[in-house]
Amino acid sequence: MRTARWSARRPRYTVVVVAAVLLLGVGLTACTGAPAEAPATSGTAQASSAAPEPSATPAPDPVLLPDGSASENLVYFNFLAAAVTKANPNADGRAYIDALVAGGFDRTAMEVSFDRTQADLAADSIQFSVRFNGECLIGQIGPASDGFHSVVAPILSTGLCLVGSTRQIDW
Repeated sequence: MRTARWSARRPRYTVVVVAAVLLLGVGLTACTGAPAEAPATSGTAQASSAAPEPSATPAPDPVLLPDGSASENLVYFNFLAAAVTKANPNADGRAYIDALVAGGFDRTAMEVSFDRTQADLAADSIQFSVRFNGECLIGQIGPASDGFHSVVAPILSTGLCLVGSTRQIDW
């Protein structure tokens, strides 16, 4: 008998549960909607139309740290190289060397690879380096290198930073 009563109540119980779930769902959906804007009153300005908030002060440009390590100067090295690339995406090795010299690095401690191959084709990438406080700052850019890359590396046993023949920096 008890089962018969429960069976009779089941459709009504199911309807009540479904209705409650729907009402709860609609209520939650209403809570997640976009907030209503405050009504504007005549004669008063809204806070959002006031003077814009001051933006954060931009970080200062990096500088050469002559007594710092190569790692500490990598950001500055990258900053100088990025300026060359931004000014001329097809810049040659000389442009990078000139920028590094203008930025305070020692020209006599620099190396740069050739811009052209022995077959007089444009090089796939250009490498340039600076020996700095016992280490090497090395940059590479070109189509084969997928953009600019840099690294701090130990000086080679040859006393140089780049492997292979490099261009004489005589300008």
